[in-house]
Amino acid sequence: MKIAFVGKGGSGKTTLSSLFIRHLATTGSPVVAVDADINQHLGAALGLDEEVAAELPAMGARLPLIKEYLRGSNPRIASADTMIKTTPPGEGSRLLRVGENNPVYDACARPVELDGATVRLMVTGPFTEADLGVACYHSKTGAVELCLNHLVDGRGEYVVVDMTAGSDSFASGMFTRFDMTFLVVEPTRKGVSVYRQYREYARDFGVALKVVGNKVRDEGDLDFLRAEIGDDLLVTAGQSDWVRAMEKGRPPRFDLLEEPNKAALRTLQAAVDATYEARDWERYTRQMVHFHRKNAQSWGNERTGADLVAQIDPGFVLQESVTASV
Repeated sequence: MKIAFVGKGGSGKTTLSSLFIRHLATTGSPVVAVDADINQHLGAALGLDEEVAAELPAMGARLPLIKEYLRGSNPRIASADTMIKTTPPGEGSRLLRVGENNPVYDACARPVELDGATVRLMVTGPFTEADLGVACYHSKTGAVELCLNHLVDGRGEYVVVDMTAGSDSFASGMFTRFDMTFLVVEPTRKGVSVYRQYREYARDFGVALKVVGNKVRDEGDLDFLRAEIGDDLLVTAGQSDWVRAMEKGRPPRFDLLEEPNKAALRTLQAAVDATYEARDWERYTRQMVHFHRKNAQSWGNERTGADLVAQIDPGFVLQESVTASV
């Protein structure tokens, strides 16, 4: 199951995504965590020292390896150089599975121990000074989108992506790659306006979107969110001594997290798991193809010198039962 956490800067998006990752780890489920935020704070939120987090291998820097592996023996892709972030899989492509070992995980993922459990952490890499004026952050997240396009995940397997803050989360087709998108919203007019903007994006593409109210201090905050958001408000989170200790770099054992916040995390998982039966792999593949065609025609063909629309395999549908190339 693929989960995105989105929200405006300062909403607590990264903190909540890290708590959800910790919660999933306690269930014994296989988890891949991905930091796709421009600020790259997920590693620290999962308890890594800042120096260790800074040394994590950047997916963007390993994009040629990722492309070459995923291309496999797909005859529609002449070379890895002609692959772009939206390139869809087809017959002969190599696919990724959550719990397996493969060269992409070997190069880009690192194990993080969380109270006796282990998750895989992958990061896009920071937006550096060298990128200023010559690149947009989506050039960094392209590696994540390409991996999600080639990911086959099943029930009880989780990929949690901490997305970049603000509406930039919807600036590429990656926002359609998830079974559930959690929008973290503060009880403010600005928070609600962000929700309304996201809701319109999500509705146009059938994206499952639920709101997590954060920094809720009293009944007045809760009533405000209920009135403004309605049924999309799934759960709320309040003040947490555990989180404050974590933000100081001294997290207690996770089982000491306050019970209301534990219950909120269980609610998030239940909402994710409930989407499993509604998965529509044909629609998922159609959306993948839609964004690839759009990117190919707007910039990809010119940049690569190839007809990237020809990479689309019209008979291929990504699904759990599909067999990958070896």
